[in-house]
Amino acid sequence: MESREFIDMARKLLDADSLTRERAADEVTDRLNSYSPAQISTLVTLLSGVAASEKKSSTLEAALHAILELMSTGHVALDHVAQLREIQLGQLSPELREYVADLLEKLRRV
Repeated sequence: MESREFIDMARKLLDADSLTRERAADEVTDRLNSYSPAQISTLVTLLSGVAASEKKSSTLEAALHAILELMSTGHVALDHVAQLREIQLGQLSPELREYVADLLEKLRRV
């Protein structure tokens, strides 16, 4: 992915509007084969930070899904997703709580 496109993606992931962040997370998964290993590491780190502070359930779910997809590339290390430990599981819906717990378990195996 070209630098201009990558920076635009990063900006969208960090946008103040939750719908923009959600769409950006969905777009990350649509373009999975476009990223270099360094871009994958950066995106997953940004997405982890977004997920850790996200209040809207649908945006959190999109970010978590994008993280899972990026993990499938083999370019994600545990320290890239350390922020996910900040998520308060008790404040999530049962479905999202299970999603996060499963993701954290998979990360322990990375």
